[in-house]
Amino acid sequence: MLVWITRGVLTLLVLALLVVGLAWLFQRSLIYLPDRSPVPPAAAVLPGARDVTLTTADGLRLGAWYVPAAGSARGVSVLVAGGNAGNRAHRAPLARALAARGLSVLLLDYRGYGGNPGRPSEAGLALDVRAAREHLARSGDAVIYFGESLGAAVVTELAAEHPPTALLLRSPFTDLADAGQVNYPFLPVRPLLWDRFPVTEHVAGVRAPTTVVFGSRDTIVPARLSRAVAEAAPGLVRSVEIAGAGHNDRVFLDGPELVDAVVDLAGRAP
Repeated sequence: MLVWITRGVLTLLVLALLVVGLAWLFQRSLIYLPDRSPVPPAAAVLPGARDVTLTTADGLRLGAWYVPAAGSARGVSVLVAGGNAGNRAHRAPLARALAARGLSVLLLDYRGYGGNPGRPSEAGLALDVRAAREHLARSGDAVIYFGESLGAAVVTELAAEHPPTALLLRSPFTDLADAGQVNYPFLPVRPLLWDRFPVTEHVAGVRAPTTVVFGSRDTIVPARLSRAVAEAAPGLVRSVEIAGAGHNDRVFLDGPELVDAVVDLAGRAP
């Protein structure tokens, strides 16, 4: 009997080590879930929009969409950094809603997303968002950084180095390990991770007006993590908790609470 118990324990231990080893080896496939398919021309989805090419410091040429403000422009552009899934075509409703309120929008796709070359990583996404910022800097507009989930980590790191006019964080997590532990509770996430995305550490150094928007029923990035980011932000203007909203609900694309929060920040631009 003791032999069978020992063998059973050893078998379970080997299986556990195998699962952990595979998770370590393929972790970026669990973190980044891009829609790699090419996207249609910008104007085919958003009339008046145009395709732009961003060149990163490591030589990648990334496709993005620029959507000019409709009607009376406010002289403010919004740099939109998406989450870990999809591509820029999925953020078209957000760009349409913001443009209708007088804001120009740049929809960034990271390396590996939306037909772009390369493979995503924390260091790579940092280069991608810098290329987007440099593109908008030539317009002379005030710039709001808008980060969605993983994108909130990307723009917060950028904001610590290159302060924006304002910062909008949609469903941010405190760091990737905290979010990962929620989604993979059976894994020792923190010691396994290569990419860290320490949002609260970076946001503590951002003095720009900051608004945090999140859902009360988010099961991917729990509301407690987004509240902690808001508490760590010295430039916090508003913390907007949308009752009953989950992580991927339509309200986080073009819902009035989110759009109004961006417009409010635009109104604070000099």
